[in-house]
Amino acid sequence: MRKKLPVVAIVGRPNVGKSTLFNRLVGKRVALVDDQPGVTRDRREGEGRLYDLEFVVFDTAGFEDADPTSLPGRMRAQTEAALGEADVALFLIDARAGLTEQDKTIAEYLRVQSRPVIVVANKSEGHAGDAGLFESYSLGLGEPVALSAEHGTGLSELYDEVRVYLDPLIASAKAEEEALVEEEGALEGEEPEGPLKLAIVGRPNAGKSTLINRLLGEHRLITGPEAGITRDSISIDWEYEGRPVRLIDTAGLRRKAKVQEKLEKLSAADTRHAVDFAEVVVLLLDSTLGLEAQDLRIADMVLTEGRALIIALNKWDVAVDQSALFHGVRAALEDGLAQVRGVPLIAVSGKTGKGLDTLIEAAFESRADWSRRVSTGELNRWFAEAIEKNPPPAPGGKRIKLRYITQIKTRPPSFVVFGNRVEDLPESYRRYLVNGIRTRFAFKGLPIRLTLRGGRNPFDR
Repeated sequence: MRKKLPVVAIVGRPNVGKSTLFNRLVGKRVALVDDQPGVTRDRREGEGRLYDLEFVVFDTAGFEDADPTSLPGRMRAQTEAALGEADVALFLIDARAGLTEQDKTIAEYLRVQSRPVIVVANKSEGHAGDAGLFESYSLGLGEPVALSAEHGTGLSELYDEVRVYLDPLIASAKAEEEALVEEEGALEGEEPEGPLKLAIVGRPNAGKSTLINRLLGEHRLITGPEAGITRDSISIDWEYEGRPVRLIDTAGLRRKAKVQEKLEKLSAADTRHAVDFAEVVVLLLDSTLGLEAQDLRIADMVLTEGRALIIALNKWDVAVDQSALFHGVRAALEDGLAQVRGVPLIAVSGKTGKGLDTLIEAAFESRADWSRRVSTGELNRWFAEAIEKNPPPAPGGKRIKLRYITQIKTRPPSFVVFGNRVEDLPESYRRYLVNGIRTRFAFKGLPIRLTLRGGRNPFDR
Protein backbone atom coordinates (compact mmCIF):
# COMPACT_ATOMS: atom_id res chain seq x y z
CA MET A 1 0.00 0.00 0.00
CA ARG A 2 1.39 3.39 -0.98
CA LYS A 3 1.54 5.90 1.87
CA LYS A 4 -0.68 8.94 1.56
CA LEU A 5 1.69 11.89 1.91
CA PRO A 6 0.96 15.60 2.31
CA VAL A 7 1.76 17.85 -0.66
CA VAL A 8 4.13 20.83 -0.73
CA ALA A 9 4.22 23.11 -3.81
CA ILE A 10 7.17 25.39 -4.62
CA VAL A 11 6.05 28.57 -6.37
CA GLY A 12 7.61 31.86 -7.40
CA ARG A 13 8.68 33.93 -10.38
CA PRO A 14 11.17 32.51 -12.92
CA ASN A 15 14.81 31.92 -11.94
CA VAL A 16 14.51 32.22 -8.15
CA GLY A 17 15.80 28.65 -7.59
CA LYS A 18 12.62 26.55 -7.40
CA SER A 19 14.12 23.58 -9.26
CA THR A 20 17.30 23.77 -7.16
CA LEU A 21 15.22 23.54 -3.97
CA PHE A 22 13.14 20.73 -5.50
CA ASN A 23 16.31 18.73 -6.22
CA ARG A 24 17.52 19.41 -2.68
CA LEU A 25 14.28 18.11 -1.14
CA VAL A 26 14.03 14.95 -3.28
CA GLY A 27 17.70 14.23 -2.66
CA LYS A 28 18.80 13.94 -6.28
CA ARG A 29 19.22 16.05 -9.38
CA VAL A 30 16.06 15.26 -11.32
CA ALA A 31 14.82 18.71 -12.38
CA LEU A 32 16.83 20.58 -15.01
CA VAL A 33 18.60 23.64 -13.62
CA ASP A 34 20.09 26.42 -15.73
CA ASP A 35 20.91 30.12 -15.35
CA GLN A 36 18.32 31.20 -17.92
CA PRO A 37 14.77 31.78 -16.67
CA GLY A 38 11.79 29.63 -17.63
CA VAL A 39 13.54 26.24 -17.76
CA THR A 40 10.69 24.49 -15.90
CA ARG A 41 7.40 24.42 -17.81
CA ASP A 42 5.34 21.47 -16.59
CA ARG A 43 4.92 20.77 -12.89
CA ARG A 44 7.24 18.02 -11.70
CA GLU A 45 6.37 15.72 -8.82
CA GLY A 46 8.74 13.90 -6.47
CA GLU A 47 8.89 12.36 -3.00
CA GLY A 48 10.60 14.89 -0.75
CA ARG A 49 12.20 14.54 2.64
CA LEU A 50 13.22 17.15 5.18
CA TYR A 51 14.86 15.33 8.08
CA ASP A 52 12.05 13.05 9.39
CA LEU A 53 9.28 14.72 7.35
CA GLU A 54 8.12 12.90 4.20
CA PHE A 55 5.90 14.60 1.63
CA VAL A 56 5.13 14.94 -2.06
CA VAL A 57 6.78 18.03 -3.53
CA PHE A 58 5.80 19.90 -6.72
CA ASP A 59 8.26 21.94 -8.76
CA THR A 60 6.33 24.51 -10.80
CA ALA A 61 6.89 26.90 -13.67
CA GLY A 62 7.53 30.59 -13.08
CA PHE A 63 4.35 32.38 -12.09
CA GLU A 64 3.73 34.87 -14.90
CA ASP A 65 0.71 37.04 -15.69
CA ALA A 66 0.04 36.30 -19.37
CA ASP A 67 -2.66 35.51 -21.92
CA PRO A 68 -4.11 32.09 -20.92
CA THR A 69 -3.72 30.85 -24.53
CA SER A 70 0.01 31.73 -24.68
CA LEU A 71 2.74 29.35 -23.54
CA PRO A 72 3.45 31.37 -20.33
CA GLY A 73 -0.30 31.45 -19.69
CA ARG A 74 -0.57 27.67 -20.05
CA MET A 75 2.45 27.30 -17.74
CA ARG A 76 0.69 29.44 -15.11
CA ALA A 77 -2.40 27.22 -15.36
CA GLN A 78 -0.23 24.22 -14.45
CA THR A 79 1.20 26.11 -11.46
CA GLU A 80 -2.30 27.00 -10.26
CA ALA A 81 -3.32 23.35 -10.60
CA ALA A 82 -0.34 22.33 -8.44
CA LEU A 83 -1.37 24.89 -5.81
CA GLY A 84 -4.89 23.45 -5.88
CA GLU A 85 -3.53 20.06 -4.76
CA ALA A 86 -1.04 21.43 -2.22
CA ASP A 87 -1.37 21.44 1.57
CA VAL A 88 1.43 24.02 1.95
CA ALA A 89 3.00 26.48 -0.53
CA LEU A 90 6.66 27.52 -0.38
CA PHE A 91 6.83 30.99 -1.95
CA LEU A 92 10.41 31.51 -3.16
CA ILE A 93 11.92 34.93 -3.69
CA ASP A 94 15.47 35.85 -4.72
CA ALA A 95 16.89 37.58 -1.62
CA ARG A 96 19.90 38.92 -3.52
CA ALA A 97 17.74 40.57 -6.19
CA GLY A 98 15.20 41.89 -3.67
CA LEU A 99 11.45 42.11 -4.14
CA THR A 100 10.08 42.75 -7.61
CA GLU A 101 6.62 43.82 -8.76
CA GLN A 102 6.07 40.26 -9.93
CA ASP A 103 6.83 38.95 -6.40
CA LYS A 104 4.24 41.34 -5.00
CA THR A 105 1.64 40.22 -7.56
CA ILE A 106 2.22 36.56 -6.66
CA ALA A 107 1.94 37.40 -2.95
CA GLU A 108 -1.44 39.05 -3.56
CA TYR A 109 -2.62 35.89 -5.33
CA LEU A 110 -1.35 33.61 -2.54
CA ARG A 111 -2.95 35.68 0.22
CA VAL A 112 -6.45 34.83 -0.99
CA GLN A 113 -5.76 31.10 -1.36
CA SER A 114 -7.07 28.74 1.33
CA ARG A 115 -3.73 27.16 2.23
CA PRO A 116 -0.70 28.07 4.35
CA VAL A 117 2.13 29.96 2.65
CA ILE A 118 5.75 30.03 3.84
CA VAL A 119 7.95 32.74 2.34
CA VAL A 120 11.43 31.42 1.54
CA ALA A 121 14.17 33.99 0.85
CA ASN A 122 16.47 31.92 -1.36
CA LYS A 123 20.10 32.73 -2.24
CA SER A 124 20.64 34.08 1.29
CA GLU A 125 24.15 32.65 1.72
CA GLY A 126 26.44 35.04 3.60
CA HIS A 127 24.97 38.52 3.95
CA ALA A 128 24.25 39.01 0.23
CA GLY A 129 20.51 38.60 0.77
CA ASP A 130 20.01 40.61 3.96
CA ALA A 131 18.27 43.49 2.19
CA GLY A 132 15.90 41.20 0.27
CA LEU A 133 15.17 39.21 3.43
CA PHE A 134 14.17 42.39 5.26
CA GLU A 135 12.01 43.53 2.32
CA SER A 136 10.10 40.25 2.27
CA TYR A 137 8.40 41.08 5.57
CA SER A 138 6.35 43.65 3.63
CA LEU A 139 4.59 40.85 1.69
CA GLY A 140 2.32 40.25 4.68
CA LEU A 141 2.78 36.47 4.61
CA GLY A 142 4.58 36.04 7.91
CA GLU A 143 8.22 35.70 8.86
CA PRO A 144 10.43 34.59 5.95
CA VAL A 145 12.92 31.71 6.09
CA ALA A 146 16.45 32.56 4.96
CA LEU A 147 17.73 29.72 2.80
CA SER A 148 20.32 28.72 0.23
CA ALA A 149 18.92 25.87 -1.86
CA GLU A 150 22.23 25.50 -3.69
CA HIS A 151 24.36 25.18 -0.54
CA GLY A 152 21.77 23.55 1.74
CA THR A 153 21.86 26.20 4.50
CA GLY A 154 18.68 27.18 6.33
CA LEU A 155 16.99 23.78 5.93
CA SER A 156 16.56 23.34 9.69
CA GLU A 157 14.67 26.66 9.87
CA LEU A 158 12.50 25.57 6.92
CA TYR A 159 11.85 22.27 8.72
CA ASP A 160 10.59 24.10 11.82
CA GLU A 161 8.11 26.09 9.71
CA VAL A 162 6.90 23.23 7.50
CA ARG A 163 6.38 20.68 10.26
CA VAL A 164 3.80 22.94 11.97
CA TYR A 165 1.49 22.28 9.01
CA LEU A 166 2.57 18.77 7.99
CA ASP A 167 2.71 16.97 11.37
CA PRO A 168 -1.10 16.93 11.84
CA LEU A 169 -1.61 15.76 8.25
CA ILE A 170 0.98 12.97 8.60
CA ALA A 171 -0.55 11.80 11.88
CA SER A 172 -4.04 11.75 10.34
CA ALA A 173 -2.83 9.82 7.27
CA LYS A 174 -1.02 7.30 9.48
CA ALA A 175 -4.14 6.66 11.58
CA GLU A 176 -6.21 6.21 8.40
CA GLU A 177 -3.66 3.78 6.97
CA GLU A 178 -3.53 1.70 10.18
CA ALA A 179 -7.33 1.51 10.27
CA LEU A 180 -7.42 0.34 6.64
CA VAL A 181 -4.77 -2.33 7.25
CA GLU A 182 -6.67 -3.58 10.30
CA GLU A 183 -9.90 -3.74 8.28
CA GLU A 184 -8.38 -5.57 5.30
CA GLY A 185 -5.99 -7.78 7.27
CA ALA A 186 -2.35 -8.34 6.51
CA LEU A 187 -1.67 -9.58 2.99
CA GLU A 188 0.48 -12.66 2.65
CA GLY A 189 2.30 -14.22 -0.26
CA GLU A 190 4.30 -12.79 -3.10
CA GLU A 191 4.79 -9.04 -3.31
CA PRO A 192 2.80 -7.49 -6.19
CA GLU A 193 4.81 -6.34 -9.17
CA GLY A 194 5.65 -2.64 -9.10
CA PRO A 195 4.17 -0.05 -11.43
CA LEU A 196 4.75 -0.41 -15.16
CA LYS A 197 7.43 2.18 -15.94
CA LEU A 198 6.35 3.45 -19.35
CA ALA A 199 8.31 6.20 -21.12
CA ILE A 200 6.97 8.05 -24.19
CA VAL A 201 9.74 9.26 -26.52
CA GLY A 202 9.99 10.69 -30.02
CA ARG A 203 10.87 13.71 -32.10
CA PRO A 204 9.62 17.17 -31.07
CA ASN A 205 5.91 17.82 -31.64
CA ALA A 206 5.02 14.15 -32.13
CA GLY A 207 2.21 14.57 -29.57
CA LYS A 208 3.73 12.89 -26.51
CA SER A 209 2.22 15.23 -23.90
CA THR A 210 -1.17 15.23 -25.65
CA LEU A 211 -1.24 11.43 -25.58
CA ILE A 212 -0.42 11.32 -21.85
CA ASN A 213 -3.09 13.93 -21.09
CA ARG A 214 -5.64 11.76 -22.93
CA LEU A 215 -4.61 8.70 -20.88
CA LEU A 216 -4.90 10.66 -17.62
CA GLY A 217 -8.18 12.27 -18.61
CA GLU A 218 -6.93 15.72 -17.55
CA HIS A 219 -4.78 18.55 -18.85
CA ARG A 220 -1.80 17.53 -16.71
CA LEU A 221 0.96 18.46 -19.19
CA ILE A 222 1.36 21.62 -21.22
CA THR A 223 0.61 21.13 -24.92
CA GLY A 224 0.47 23.40 -27.94
CA PRO A 225 1.60 23.94 -31.52
CA GLU A 226 5.08 25.06 -30.43
CA ALA A 227 7.73 22.36 -30.89
CA GLY A 228 9.87 21.51 -27.87
CA ILE A 229 7.47 22.61 -25.09
CA THR A 230 8.54 19.73 -22.83
CA ARG A 231 12.09 20.25 -21.59
CA ASP A 232 12.63 17.74 -18.80
CA SER A 233 11.21 14.28 -18.16
CA ILE A 234 8.01 14.33 -16.10
CA SER A 235 7.00 11.20 -14.16
CA ILE A 236 3.30 10.75 -13.32
CA ASP A 237 1.73 7.89 -11.32
CA TRP A 238 -1.51 6.57 -12.80
CA GLU A 239 -3.71 3.48 -12.73
CA TYR A 240 -5.02 1.54 -15.71
CA GLU A 241 -7.87 -0.80 -14.75
CA GLY A 242 -6.49 -1.12 -11.24
CA ARG A 243 -2.90 -1.73 -12.37
CA PRO A 244 -0.30 0.92 -11.41
CA VAL A 245 1.56 2.71 -14.20
CA ARG A 246 4.30 5.32 -14.00
CA LEU A 247 4.03 7.42 -17.16
CA ILE A 248 7.15 9.35 -18.18
CA ASP A 249 6.82 12.25 -20.61
CA THR A 250 10.10 13.26 -22.26
CA ALA A 251 11.58 16.06 -24.33
CA GLY A 252 11.67 15.60 -28.10
CA LEU A 253 14.92 14.23 -29.54
CA ARG A 254 16.38 15.90 -32.62
CA ARG A 255 19.48 14.87 -34.54
CA LYS A 256 22.67 15.65 -32.60
CA ALA A 257 23.89 17.91 -35.39
CA LYS A 258 20.86 20.18 -34.84
CA VAL A 259 21.24 20.37 -31.05
CA GLN A 260 23.30 23.45 -30.29
CA GLU A 261 21.89 25.07 -27.13
CA LYS A 262 23.07 23.89 -23.73
CA LEU A 263 19.49 23.54 -22.45
CA GLU A 264 18.46 21.27 -25.32
CA LYS A 265 21.52 19.11 -24.67
CA LEU A 266 20.46 18.82 -21.02
CA SER A 267 16.92 17.90 -22.13
CA ALA A 268 18.23 15.20 -24.48
CA ALA A 269 20.40 13.75 -21.71
CA ASP A 270 17.37 13.75 -19.38
CA THR A 271 15.34 11.83 -22.00
CA ARG A 272 18.09 9.20 -22.29
CA HIS A 273 18.10 8.88 -18.50
CA ALA A 274 14.31 8.37 -18.60
CA VAL A 275 14.76 5.55 -21.15
CA ASP A 276 17.30 3.93 -18.85
CA PHE A 277 14.80 4.13 -15.96
CA ALA A 278 11.86 2.74 -17.99
CA GLU A 279 10.82 -0.86 -18.54
CA VAL A 280 8.82 -0.30 -21.73
CA VAL A 281 9.38 2.60 -24.14
CA VAL A 282 6.80 3.85 -26.63
CA LEU A 283 8.39 5.56 -29.64
CA LEU A 284 5.74 7.96 -30.90
CA LEU A 285 5.74 8.76 -34.62
CA ASP A 286 3.86 11.60 -36.27
CA SER A 287 1.80 9.78 -38.91
CA THR A 288 1.53 12.98 -40.96
CA LEU A 289 5.32 12.88 -41.40
CA GLY A 290 5.90 9.12 -41.53
CA LEU A 291 9.05 7.31 -40.44
CA GLU A 292 12.31 9.27 -40.58
CA ALA A 293 15.94 8.35 -39.97
CA GLN A 294 15.87 10.06 -36.55
CA ASP A 295 13.06 7.72 -35.47
CA LEU A 296 15.24 4.71 -36.26
CA ARG A 297 18.11 6.26 -34.29
CA ILE A 298 15.85 6.68 -31.27
CA ALA A 299 14.57 3.10 -31.62
CA ASP A 300 18.13 1.80 -31.82
CA MET A 301 19.04 3.73 -28.65
CA VAL A 302 16.09 2.17 -26.79
CA LEU A 303 17.01 -1.35 -27.89
CA THR A 304 20.70 -0.80 -27.12
CA GLU A 305 19.65 0.12 -23.56
CA GLY A 306 17.84 -3.22 -23.41
CA ARG A 307 14.32 -1.84 -23.05
CA ALA A 308 11.12 -3.30 -24.50
CA LEU A 309 10.04 -1.16 -27.46
CA ILE A 310 6.60 -0.35 -28.88
CA ILE A 311 6.14 1.96 -31.86
CA ALA A 312 2.96 4.01 -32.06
CA LEU A 313 1.74 5.95 -35.09
CA ASN A 314 0.13 9.04 -33.56
CA LYS A 315 -2.29 11.56 -35.09
CA TRP A 316 -4.01 8.67 -36.87
CA ASP A 317 -7.23 10.68 -37.00
CA VAL A 318 -5.67 13.01 -39.61
CA ALA A 319 -3.50 10.46 -41.45
CA VAL A 320 -3.94 10.16 -45.22
CA ASP A 321 -4.16 6.75 -46.96
CA GLN A 322 -3.93 4.90 -43.66
CA SER A 323 -3.52 1.35 -45.00
CA ALA A 324 -0.58 2.22 -47.28
CA LEU A 325 1.00 4.30 -44.51
CA PHE A 326 0.77 1.52 -41.93
CA HIS A 327 2.20 -1.17 -44.20
CA GLY A 328 4.89 1.21 -45.46
CA VAL A 329 6.05 2.00 -41.93
CA ARG A 330 5.94 -1.69 -41.01
CA ALA A 331 8.14 -2.60 -43.98
CA ALA A 332 10.58 0.24 -43.21
CA LEU A 333 10.85 -0.92 -39.58
CA GLU A 334 11.55 -4.51 -40.59
CA ASP A 335 14.35 -3.22 -42.80
CA GLY A 336 15.70 -0.52 -40.45
CA LEU A 337 15.48 -2.61 -37.27
CA ALA A 338 16.55 -5.91 -38.75
CA GLN A 339 18.30 -6.88 -35.48
CA VAL A 340 14.92 -6.98 -33.66
CA ARG A 341 12.05 -8.36 -35.70
CA GLY A 342 8.41 -8.01 -34.73
CA VAL A 343 8.41 -4.73 -32.77
CA PRO A 344 4.70 -3.95 -32.07
CA LEU A 345 3.31 -1.19 -34.31
CA ILE A 346 0.05 0.40 -33.14
CA ALA A 347 -2.01 3.21 -34.68
CA VAL A 348 -3.18 5.71 -32.06
CA SER A 349 -4.57 9.20 -31.65
CA GLY A 350 -3.75 11.24 -28.56
CA LYS A 351 -6.48 13.66 -29.61
CA THR A 352 -9.38 11.19 -29.93
CA GLY A 353 -8.10 8.34 -27.74
CA LYS A 354 -8.10 5.76 -30.56
CA GLY A 355 -5.87 2.74 -29.90
CA LEU A 356 -4.74 3.83 -26.41
CA ASP A 357 -6.24 0.79 -24.64
CA THR A 358 -4.46 -1.45 -27.15
CA LEU A 359 -1.23 0.47 -26.52
CA ILE A 360 -1.34 0.06 -22.73
CA GLU A 361 -2.27 -3.64 -22.95
CA ALA A 362 0.65 -4.17 -25.36
CA ALA A 363 2.95 -2.41 -22.87
CA PHE A 364 1.93 -4.77 -20.05
CA GLU A 365 2.40 -7.79 -22.34
CA SER A 366 5.83 -6.55 -23.45
CA ARG A 367 6.95 -6.12 -19.85
CA ALA A 368 5.76 -9.64 -19.01
CA ASP A 369 7.75 -11.09 -21.93
CA TRP A 370 10.75 -8.87 -21.12
CA SER A 371 10.71 -10.27 -17.57
CA ARG A 372 10.09 -13.93 -18.52
CA ARG A 373 12.50 -16.77 -17.79
CA VAL A 374 12.76 -19.94 -19.91
CA SER A 375 13.75 -23.17 -18.18
CA THR A 376 17.17 -24.60 -19.02
CA GLY A 377 15.66 -27.93 -20.08
CA GLU A 378 13.26 -26.30 -22.53
CA LEU A 379 16.06 -24.10 -23.89
CA ASN A 380 18.41 -27.02 -24.51
CA ARG A 381 15.79 -29.14 -26.26
CA TRP A 382 15.34 -26.26 -28.71
CA PHE A 383 19.13 -25.74 -28.85
CA ALA A 384 19.79 -29.35 -29.89
CA GLU A 385 17.18 -29.08 -32.65
CA ALA A 386 18.61 -25.78 -33.88
CA ILE A 387 22.17 -27.16 -34.08
CA GLU A 388 21.00 -30.37 -35.78
CA LYS A 389 19.04 -28.36 -38.35
CA ASN A 390 21.89 -25.93 -39.02
CA PRO A 391 25.26 -27.05 -37.55
CA PRO A 392 27.90 -24.42 -36.77
CA PRO A 393 30.49 -23.88 -39.54
CA ALA A 394 34.00 -25.33 -39.35
CA PRO A 395 36.37 -22.46 -40.24
CA GLY A 396 39.76 -23.76 -41.39
CA GLY A 397 38.39 -27.29 -41.19
CA LYS A 398 38.24 -27.11 -37.38
CA ARG A 399 34.89 -27.92 -35.85
CA ILE A 400 33.12 -25.50 -33.47
CA LYS A 401 31.31 -27.47 -30.79
CA LEU A 402 28.41 -25.82 -28.94
CA ARG A 403 27.46 -27.74 -25.80
CA TYR A 404 24.52 -26.11 -24.05
CA ILE A 405 22.65 -22.86 -23.38
CA THR A 406 21.15 -21.26 -20.28
CA GLN A 407 19.32 -18.02 -19.45
CA ILE A 408 21.35 -15.95 -16.98
CA LYS A 409 18.99 -13.00 -16.46
CA THR A 410 15.81 -11.28 -17.53
CA ARG A 411 14.92 -7.62 -18.30
CA PRO A 412 16.17 -7.97 -21.07
CA PRO A 413 16.31 -11.75 -21.71
CA SER A 414 20.01 -12.71 -21.61
CA PHE A 415 21.52 -16.09 -22.50
CA VAL A 416 24.93 -17.79 -22.45
CA VAL A 417 26.06 -20.48 -24.90
CA PHE A 418 28.92 -22.73 -23.75
CA GLY A 419 31.18 -24.51 -26.19
CA ASN A 420 34.64 -24.86 -27.77
CA ARG A 421 36.25 -22.37 -30.15
CA VAL A 422 33.26 -20.03 -29.75
CA GLU A 423 35.50 -17.05 -30.58
CA ASP A 424 35.50 -18.32 -34.19
CA LEU A 425 31.71 -18.48 -34.42
CA PRO A 426 30.60 -16.03 -37.15
CA GLU A 427 28.18 -13.24 -36.39
CA SER A 428 25.66 -14.73 -38.84
CA TYR A 429 25.37 -17.88 -36.71
CA ARG A 430 24.94 -15.81 -33.56
CA ARG A 431 22.05 -13.99 -35.30
CA TYR A 432 20.60 -17.38 -36.28
CA LEU A 433 20.52 -18.42 -32.62
CA VAL A 434 19.07 -15.09 -31.43
CA ASN A 435 16.31 -15.17 -34.06
CA GLY A 436 15.57 -18.77 -33.14
CA ILE A 437 15.18 -17.87 -29.46
CA ARG A 438 12.97 -14.93 -30.35
CA THR A 439 10.69 -17.02 -32.57
CA ARG A 440 10.51 -20.21 -30.47
CA PHE A 441 9.97 -18.54 -27.09
CA ALA A 442 7.80 -15.57 -28.22
CA PHE A 443 10.28 -12.80 -27.47
CA LYS A 444 9.14 -10.88 -30.54
CA GLY A 445 10.24 -7.27 -30.67
CA LEU A 446 12.46 -7.57 -27.59
CA PRO A 447 16.23 -7.05 -27.39
CA ILE A 448 18.00 -10.33 -26.63
CA ARG A 449 21.52 -10.60 -25.21
CA LEU A 450 23.57 -13.65 -26.24
CA THR A 451 27.05 -14.29 -24.81
CA LEU A 452 29.41 -17.03 -25.98
CA ARG A 453 31.63 -18.66 -23.40
CA GLY A 454 34.37 -21.16 -24.19
CA GLY A 455 35.54 -24.04 -22.00
CA ARG A 456 39.19 -24.25 -20.94
CA ASN A 457 41.23 -27.02 -22.60
CA PRO A 458 42.93 -28.95 -19.70
CA PHE A 459 45.78 -30.02 -22.04
CA ASP A 460 46.55 -26.46 -23.15
CA ARG A 461 49.51 -25.30 -21.07
